[in-house]
Amino acid sequence: MKHINIAILFSGNGSNLENIAQFLRLDSTKDKLESIGLKVAITLGLCNNPNAYGLKRCENLGIPTQIISHKDYHTREAFDEAISEVLQKARIDLVVLAGFMRILGAEITKQFTIMNIHPSFLPLYKGAHAIRDSFLGSEDFGGVSVHFVDENLDSGEMVLQEKIPKIAGESLQDFEHRIHTLEYQIYPQALLRVLEDLARGNGLGDKTKA
Repeated sequence: MKHINIAILFSGNGSNLENIAQFLRLDSTKDKLESIGLKVAITLGLCNNPNAYGLKRCENLGIPTQIISHKDYHTREAFDEAISEVLQKARIDLVVLAGFMRILGAEITKQFTIMNIHPSFLPLYKGAHAIRDSFLGSEDFGGVSVHFVDENLDSGEMVLQEKIPKIAGESLQDFEHRIHTLEYQIYPQALLRVLEDLARGNGLGDKTKA
């Protein structure tokens, strides 16, 4: 049985973090993973915001946390290096971003296998205002995308993405609610797909232990 340690990086509310944690703790999920030779656990919640509600969620879920504030570092490279040291020490195999509001640089994205969820149908509407931009866009759909993270913003290899149709007269708030509901549906699916790839020995996760 191969043990997989996951770190979840977050900056705020932590709802996707909690959703993933609950998914991994389902008996059906554990049975499926064990059937392909994996035992998976979230062994670290890493946050750059000491006031994030996600820290409370981690406490309630029994997930160890560490705070690394970007404000304590003069450069993004120094911040990334601090994160990298913590991830290496924790023997992390897979990094999952769940509302982590910092852009990671080239070195750390090459060193670790990192996945992220983005609230638009990429490559449309990259960046921090994707839901609003998608809502105001000319397309008749919005969407959610789960992708691997590389040095370019919201541009890594796609894992899974899905569209939702726009509804005439719908408010931005209601559109955003549907986007988040879709996130909760497809992020666990995408994570399972990545873990299945890990079980097949495609090399994901080995970067941290090379």
